[in-house]
Amino acid sequence: MATPADSERSGPEPQGAGPLRQYVLSRLLSVGADEQGVVTAAPPLSLREVFRRFWPYTRGRRGWLAPLLLLTTTGPLVDAAELWLFKIMVDEVLVPRDLHPFVWIAPTYVGLILLSGVFGFADDVTSAYVSERFLLSLRSDVFRHVQGLSLGFFERRRLGDVLSRITGDVESVETFLLSGVADVFYDLLQLGVFLGLLFYLSWDLTLLAIVIVPLFWGAARHFSRLTKQASRERTRRSGSLSAVAEESLGNVTLVQAYNRQDWEQRRFERENVGRFRAAMASTRIRAVYRPLVELIEVCGGLAVMGLGTWKLTQGQLTLGGLLVFLALIGKLYSPVRDLSRLGPAFYAASASAERIVELLDQRPQVREAPDARRIGRARGEVEFDGVSFRYPETSRWALSDVSFRVRPGETLALVGASGAGKSTVAKLQLRFYDPDRGAVRLDGTDLRELALTDVRESVAVVLQETLVLHGTVRENIAYGRPGATEAEIVEAARAADADEFVRLLPDGYDTVVGQRGRMLSGGQRQRLAIARAMIRDAPVLLLDEPTTGLDALSGRRIMDPLRRLMAGRSTVVISHNLLTVRDATRIVVLEQGRVTESGTHDELFARGGTYARLHRLHSAAAPTGPPPQGTVLS
Repeated sequence: MATPADSERSGPEPQGAGPLRQYVLSRLLSVGADEQGVVTAAPPLSLREVFRRFWPYTRGRRGWLAPLLLLTTTGPLVDAAELWLFKIMVDEVLVPRDLHPFVWIAPTYVGLILLSGVFGFADDVTSAYVSERFLLSLRSDVFRHVQGLSLGFFERRRLGDVLSRITGDVESVETFLLSGVADVFYDLLQLGVFLGLLFYLSWDLTLLAIVIVPLFWGAARHFSRLTKQASRERTRRSGSLSAVAEESLGNVTLVQAYNRQDWEQRRFERENVGRFRAAMASTRIRAVYRPLVELIEVCGGLAVMGLGTWKLTQGQLTLGGLLVFLALIGKLYSPVRDLSRLGPAFYAASASAERIVELLDQRPQVREAPDARRIGRARGEVEFDGVSFRYPETSRWALSDVSFRVRPGETLALVGASGAGKSTVAKLQLRFYDPDRGAVRLDGTDLRELALTDVRESVAVVLQETLVLHGTVRENIAYGRPGATEAEIVEAARAADADEFVRLLPDGYDTVVGQRGRMLSGGQRQRLAIARAMIRDAPVLLLDEPTTGLDALSGRRIMDPLRRLMAGRSTVVISHNLLTVRDATRIVVLEQGRVTESGTHDELFARGGTYARLHRLHSAAAPTGPPPQGTVLS
């Protein structure tokens, strides 16, 4: 079997490599030549490094390894005892035709079978428990780690590929670390037991039998690298396939509205064909490797059978001894064959382990300081002080030297065209990102000095993208404050003008709204999001186009609840509709990430600058009829 060290030392392919290896490598290259896929391959790791990274996840379950190994030991011993009973049956019952020994051989054999069943059951259950607990721990830890990554990670990564790693690749790590190691121990134990019996029966026949063992190792060494390359490509293609499927099905409304089903099918088919080719390359390796190993095994068995028959004719070996010897040869070659296959199997599983390691090596861009301060409930004063920021891997500044302050009871409106940087302000306020220059402060303290949970607990938010979870209406509203009472949930729904339509749903507050709330209209989803922000009762209120999807009547009906919610809080309203922010305490105009104007509506309108020009354009495009008096939001 090829060892990790062998693989690491093997280096580049030598000149004149075998035609099979050249063929397979060429097939692998052709897999990626037409289309590289939407997911890149993870950096390669040595087997030693993979063990080092994942062995700590067995902590707390290592106490089960000793009884598991003990149970594993019973299998080869019982098999050896059964074979020895067969030898006695042939030599003392069948050949002399004497039934007397059969009286004790039969119940002994039945007892061994029952014993094997009991120990096998205990072994299977214990193995499954250890493996599943390992999977539970690792998968939970990977998911926890991913949840803690910054927003930028999810904006750059394919969600389907991340899901593929959390599910399928994690299971492969268990195969690599626990099941594989257990198989190695079991096979080595079998080798020890069966070799001992073989030498006891006939040392010269045993030496002949083990002469072919190096051929197994040579075959494994030759195929190990091919298997790893094929497996790495297959797992990468699986991630690409999941990413395309998740993206296409997650946006099925857009796909069907624009009749792009055929295009999405071709995109999915391209990744599917890529995975098919990678799988076929891997299958070709196995298809050649398996009969080669069987051929080696048959040749060894025939050689032993020939010499054993000669020894039988010379009276140097009994018939029972020869039959048991041949049976033991099969038992011997089985673990040798399994061990030779474990090298390729380990390399195949390590391809998935590399993808998990790459995920675990991702570090959040936003990190909590080791001595972060806990502030409890904040007063809510928000300040941006000379903030400049650009998104990772981009050269354009999203914000440049932006400064403003919002005190409790005040409302700041951020206005400007799409792409001006308004939503970036919201992301910095929630500390999804940290500014490159300047500081964002809460109650006079830089957010980077505060506990991250306290920063976000201080903000209630209604984002431009209406986010509704697959669950009941009650669960979606209570998501803003776990532990909220039924009365508080209903009151928040009423305040958001949602209670009336909720009670008309089939199960009222227990109605499941579907994935991303697709059982509801856009306006209904938005009102649930507003109710969720209301129930949070945070000192800072962040409203990013909060009335998107609401009709004029519903917009008017939620004005009073929103004003009550805004009272005494620091409110930041993000809007591109200038007709909705007239009564804000202060209006800040953003253009290409810079503050170009700042003041009240009357001041900015009288100044005749960008705000006044945009306001006239909005006024010309607005419906006839005066807006409600005192409107801050539509």
